[in-house]
Amino acid sequence: MRVFVTGATGFIGTAIVQELINAGHQVLGLARSDASAQKLIDAGAAIHRGDLEDLDNLRSGAASADGVIHAGFIHDFTRFREVCQVDKIAIETIGEVLANSDRPFIITSGTALTSPGKLATEDIIPPLNPAWPRASEQAADTVAALGVRAAVIRLSPSVHGDEDKHGFIPILVKIAREKGVSAYVGEGLNRWNAVHRLDAAHLYRLALENATPGARFHGSAEEAITTRTIAEAIGKQLNIPVASVAPEAAAEHFGWFSHMAAIDCPASSKQTRENLNWRPTHPALLTDIENGVYTR
Repeated sequence: MRVFVTGATGFIGTAIVQELINAGHQVLGLARSDASAQKLIDAGAAIHRGDLEDLDNLRSGAASADGVIHAGFIHDFTRFREVCQVDKIAIETIGEVLANSDRPFIITSGTALTSPGKLATEDIIPPLNPAWPRASEQAADTVAALGVRAAVIRLSPSVHGDEDKHGFIPILVKIAREKGVSAYVGEGLNRWNAVHRLDAAHLYRLALENATPGARFHGSAEEAITTRTIAEAIGKQLNIPVASVAPEAAAEHFGWFSHMAAIDCPASSKQTRENLNWRPTHPALLTDIENGVYTR
């Protein structure tokens, strides 16, 4: 299969590209710079120059492919509402090209806000939250109605592994270094789920090869890890104290990240494992932290 991949040179995208090539697929990767293009060449992929706001290039990339994986997102939280709109338009643009073709289209979302405070499962379809303008799943359903085999992968809040420079664990490590303490909110009993990026990449391939319209898959290898446990592992690696921060002081300590530091978002992948025979095999989140992946 010839697969058009957005976000092909990112932390997760590079693993997806390699997973696809190793499985015998051809990859056409979206690249917005010479450095990104070279990265794709080195991986054995073909290059499609452009970015997520270049709709004509998105159309031509999708038109030349047998399937599409949309793993790209503009991680600029200073204009979050705007980049969420860019994401929505990109999904709808690609979907229009794939309409009535039975070609698979895998779209990226997240588990964190699927069902805060209780175990998220694949069959839960959360309503659009005005406070969280990312509308990837709603856009996926829109294009599925056009006759596209559009399916959603919800990634864990922590997709971890070597070369993770901008994810949630690096953010916590950076804050811990700056503050001199590795902190958690309240009792630290709120839970995150997690997945190694190589296991996530394998899930993308399985979803691409077995997509059904409207399907949701959870990239959650570990269902629930308390934030206190994560803070303790980071503190041990940095050799700094570990402490609780009162909920009312979380914004002062964690800044813009305070909401994620306090969120409770366990997520099951039981249905995903059963439907796709997905079996995560790579190191757990705490193993990566304890092995110094984030503190070297």
